[in-house]
Amino acid sequence: MIPIFDSKRQYNQIGSEVEKAVCEVLRSGCYILGPNAKALENELAQYIGCKYTVGLNSGTDALHLALRALDIGAGDEVITVAFTFVATAEAIGIVGAKPVFCEIKSDTFEMDASSIEKLITPRTKAIIPVHLYGQPCDMDAIMDIAKRHNLHVIEDCAQAIGAKYKGKMVGTFGDFGCLSFYPTKNLGGMGDGGLIMTNDEKLRDRVIALRNHGGAVRYHHDEIGVNSRLDEIQAAILRIKLRHIDSWNEQRRAHAYRYNELFAGHPEIVTPVEADNTYCVYHQYTIKVPNRDEVFDMLHERGIGAMLYYPIPLHLQKVHNYLGMEKGSLPVTEHNTDVVMSLPMFPELTDEEQQQVASAVIECVEKASSKAAV
Repeated sequence: MIPIFDSKRQYNQIGSEVEKAVCEVLRSGCYILGPNAKALENELAQYIGCKYTVGLNSGTDALHLALRALDIGAGDEVITVAFTFVATAEAIGIVGAKPVFCEIKSDTFEMDASSIEKLITPRTKAIIPVHLYGQPCDMDAIMDIAKRHNLHVIEDCAQAIGAKYKGKMVGTFGDFGCLSFYPTKNLGGMGDGGLIMTNDEKLRDRVIALRNHGGAVRYHHDEIGVNSRLDEIQAAILRIKLRHIDSWNEQRRAHAYRYNELFAGHPEIVTPVEADNTYCVYHQYTIKVPNRDEVFDMLHERGIGAMLYYPIPLHLQKVHNYLGMEKGSLPVTEHNTDVVMSLPMFPELTDEEQQQVASAVIECVEKASSKAAV
């Protein structure tokens, strides 16, 4: 079995450091909002190149509290994509706003900036671009639209820590950038966690209050907030992993190039496109193949841990029935959800495993195509 992601191999590499750090936290008696959480916030701000970060308990809360801090709520509209994990749109719904879904680019799967302006109404308050699979969006075009229409921008960087657009880290273009530390992420904890990035001190302070029950001063509560604090154990673990993130991202990129070479000459297998002036960190290596569902099933029979991210676009999910969007309303998005498939991708993946994965994919695609032609 070759898994889509293998956290045990990463643990084998850094386990002794992690265990030492966790034991130090346990012995300290300080488990919430302690020195590791503060140090991680400072280290990530320096790494990312932003003024401020705030640790939270999930990437979903990062999106949610970013919207709250911008006073986006009932009656407002937020433009985003339907080809992403549900948390992106879920955060919009949590604050009472309405998600408005735009199209994606067929080659990079990112927000198609040319489809945004026709969706803007007097109720539109923000745009949430998603740097899906670690590939940066076209931030120049998105920020230009936002500036001309006086809209906020919240970057969903859950899969894209370390990714760059024109040499600048994603998450530093808009009002907020939002990270997830879910264990499978490029920088993943050993539990849940998240973080917001911003260059605005007032917005930083608002998120700090919101994450702590709506109060900047203990036992003084100015508004309804939440309990969303990154705990000390996760912060300590993430500080260790942060030291490795650049090398791990480079290994992912090397694996992506290796896959590209292995699939070269097979026109039925469409490999990922890395847009010009971007640095993709390949949270996922996602291909497009015909007869995707059949190929996917055959790969699992062979022990290849392929995954479908994401088989049902958000505008066709039951939770968004109230929007009244029917099949065919986002044709590029819908086509891609029918043909994409992600292959095993993690830093410790071996050349031999990649060869095995690629050979199985080629065999399964050719077999499925032959059956379909009969």
